[in-house]
Parts: sequence; structure tokens; C-alpha cells
Amino acid sequence: MRADKVIQVLYHERLVGRLAVNAEQKVAFEYDDEWIEQGFSISPFSLPLKKQVYVPAKMCFGGLFGVFADSLPDAWGQILLRRVLRKNGQNVNELSALDRMAIVGSSGMGALTYEPQIRTEERQLSLNLDKLAMQCEQILTTEYDGNLDELYQLGGTSGGASPKILTRINKEDWIIKFPAHVDSIDAGKMEYEYSLCAKKCGIDMTDTKLFDSERCLGYFGIRRFDRENAKQQKVHMCTAAALLEADFEQPCMDYWDLMKLTKIMTNNNKHDLENMFLRMCFNVFAHNRDDHAKNFSFLYKEEEQQWRLSPAYDLTFSSTYYGEHTISIDGNGSNPGEEDLMRVGTEAGISTGKCKELMSMVHENVAKDLAQYL
Repeated sequence: MRADKVIQVLYHERLVGRLAVNAEQKVAFEYDDEWIEQGFSISPFSLPLKKQVYVPAKMCFGGLFGVFADSLPDAWGQILLRRVLRKNGQNVNELSALDRMAIVGSSGMGALTYEPQIRTEERQLSLNLDKLAMQCEQILTTEYDGNLDELYQLGGTSGGASPKILTRINKEDWIIKFPAHVDSIDAGKMEYEYSLCAKKCGIDMTDTKLFDSERCLGYFGIRRFDRENAKQQKVHMCTAAALLEADFEQPCMDYWDLMKLTKIMTNNNKHDLENMFLRMCFNVFAHNRDDHAKNFSFLYKEEEQQWRLSPAYDLTFSSTYYGEHTISIDGNGSNPGEEDLMRVGTEAGISTGKCKELMSMVHENVAKDLAQYL
């Protein structure tokens, strides 16, 4: 299982550019000439739209630029990939960055696809959620090597640490999550109630649903925002971590950075800026401390030729091993309060009155709807 020495990057079957590994094992990128004439920058800060061979300055994404690393699976998908390869007598540590891109092919998050693609066997899949949840649990807690191909096909290219599947429901693409080994068996119901409260607070989210289970109170599902319209067309996206080439596994950012990033990316869109402020307040009041830089994304609206803040995701009660927010609030990660929130909001250009209004509304809704979890 090896990729070619050059991988083509495509967007809606249009050639964007090419990836190749240099002598330092970093993955260089160059735009195609035609894309420079008719396309857009896929990562505005790192990859401006001009004729140049770009080489990453950092290694926090395994030698890739962040925008391409966004296509790769996170912890859960990596676990599945390791097991699948081991089952077939292969070693995941022998895979190059280009091999990984070729395995993702056209199945990654967002709109970028990669060719030539290393295709995996496709099977007829069942969607017995309780059965899938039990298999995921076994993978996380034992050396279970059972129905790996099916699980990988369902969720092997997804982001995030929790076990999940990518599936289509009523002609729309959804993500359904299962509890991780550190979660309560009813984590799905909690995340669903968090999503309802977030929407009540005015935070943009796509549709969410609690899927039935005979083992627990239900599995959390969310409609994908990187797919749109009746054709479920792929939408280009970048996480904040990718845009800033930031190591999301380390506490390296402040909400100051996210507010500034939102202003720049969206051309100071008032709605998006206030929505980022709402998410910061919600994460503080609802104790979502795993608020790292891959949990905030931006979507490129091609018709408008404009970036917009994506709908929110991964909003639930969470802690970190060091007990602080992954992204600090005005420098405070341990016990941020209203004064910290206000400073971030007003410095970003939101009026004092508006900040107080939004902050109070979030605080009241969280205290009323999520009290059992706090």
C-alpha cells in the first residue's frame, strides 16, 4: 500500500495543485496554473494564491500544511487504520504522509480530495447502532479485531476522538457518535441536550438528533455542515488550527486569537463575530474545556467568494487532564469569569451593552437547561 511520489489535490474534480515530499520529509505544495487563474486560496495565511512551491515551516501536522491535515482522521480514525493495517500484515508507522492522503482519497471531511487514491474494499453495511457501539467499545478497551473493515468504512476518515460513523439519512449526510471509553454510557443524551441549549442561546448549529438505543438513552447525531443542498455538495472548510498552523493538542491559543481570526476571515461579519463570542461564553458557563483549535472551523462560500464561520460542533461537558480550557480567555484558562469574557468581546469590537446582553442570555439558558450536568 503505497502512494505515488506526487499526489494531486482536487476540489469538485478541478485540479487545485500537487503535493510532494521534500528531502526533509516535509510535504511541499504548489498550485496548478489554471487554479491560480480561476480558483481561490485554500488556506489564506499559509497558501496565498500565487505561483510558488510552499513548504511547511512546522512539523505539528506531520509535515503537512494544516489544510491538508484537516482531511486526515483524528484519534478514532487512526485507531481503526492501525488495526485494519495490522490485520492485513502492514505497519501504519511505515506509511508516508502521501500514503495517508491517498488512503483518504475522496472520503475526507471538507471538499478537498486526493488522487491517485488507494481504495479500500467496499461492503454492504448494516446500521445497527447498538451493535456498532459495542464493537467500538471493544476496540477501545481490548484487542478486538472483529468487524474492522466495516467500522473503518463507516468512520475511518472522521475527525475527533470519539468513535463515530458517517452515514446518510433521508438523503443527507450525518455523523453519529458513540461514547468513548472515558465517557458515561449516556454521553449522547448529554451532548444532545447541550446542542438544544446552544441553539437556544443563538449559536449556529445544524440539525441534531438523539438516535434510539436499547443500551442507553440514545446516540448523538448531527447533520454535516461540510455538505450542502439537495446534492449534498462538498464544502471547503478549514479549522482554526489549520489556518494558523497551530498544534491543537497543546494550549497555544486564546479566544483573542479566535475573535481576531473571525474578523479577518469573514471580513468583520457582525453575525459571525457575535456567534464566536456566544461560543466562548457557552464553553465557559457549560464547562466545555476541551475547546481546542480544531473545534472551530470556517467554510468557504464559493458563490459569495467569502469565508464564514461554520456552525458549532463538539459542544458538551468536558475537562482536560490539566483542568483548564484548552483555549484561554484573556489569558485565563483555569477559572475565567464575566470580566474575562467582556474584555475579549469588547476588544474585538462588540459593544459593552451587546456583550452583556449575549453573556447574560447564555448564562441564564445554561443555568436553566444544563444544571444537572454542572
